[in-house]
Amino acid sequence: MKNLIKTSFLFLAIGIFMTSCGESTASNNGTEKITEAPQDSASKMINDDVSKKLKIGDTATDFNLKNVNGDLISLSSFEGAKGYIVTFTCNTCPYAVEYEDRIITLHKKYAPIGYPVIAINPNDPAVKEGDSFKAMQVRAEEKLFPFEYVFDEGQKIFPKYGATKTPHVFLLNKDLVVKYIGAIDDNHEDVNLVKVKYVEDAINALEAGNDPDPATTKAVGCGIKSKKKMM
Repeated sequence: MKNLIKTSFLFLAIGIFMTSCGESTASNNGTEKITEAPQDSASKMINDDVSKKLKIGDTATDFNLKNVNGDLISLSSFEGAKGYIVTFTCNTCPYAVEYEDRIITLHKKYAPIGYPVIAINPNDPAVKEGDSFKAMQVRAEEKLFPFEYVFDEGQKIFPKYGATKTPHVFLLNKDLVVKYIGAIDDNHEDVNLVKVKYVEDAINALEAGNDPDPATTKAVGCGIKSKKKMM
């Protein structure tokens, strides 16, 4: 009798344990499906973006983006260009604002010898209202931007380049081959304390028939604002 009671108790305990585990597993699986499904989707989107990230020696994608005057601008619009200073930037990031005058200087110095700045605003205005197309127009007029300031509407271009910050520079040669990626210089806080002007040095190297060294640096700035990355 005692053995029967022990056996019954054992089976009862096992049954309770299995039921408990089964419910826990089912509950966990259900939770994982609910919480991970959108994460998996977002992760795939981000991974797809990363997979398209340009590296030194890659050929960049041309684009056809609207500038602040409403005209469509592409890299092929610049006849006779020897290269392009493609700069992802925006209106609202403090780093981008600190670099505005330096970006203007880059264009004024190097556009005449064939290296124009093309500034691209990659931010989603639904996330950052101050980076709307209308706000771009206002900012361009206030600062008298001498370069093309274009809007990556729908955020189709910045993922193809792999830009992650504002500002983030991609220096291309005339064949759209990537020669330098990264920061403008080594001090975003104070132009007077800059020791290395990365973009200028890279252009000067190309003009001398050499490859830039360094060819890549860490872009310092605000993360690009995108609903896709916030899913």
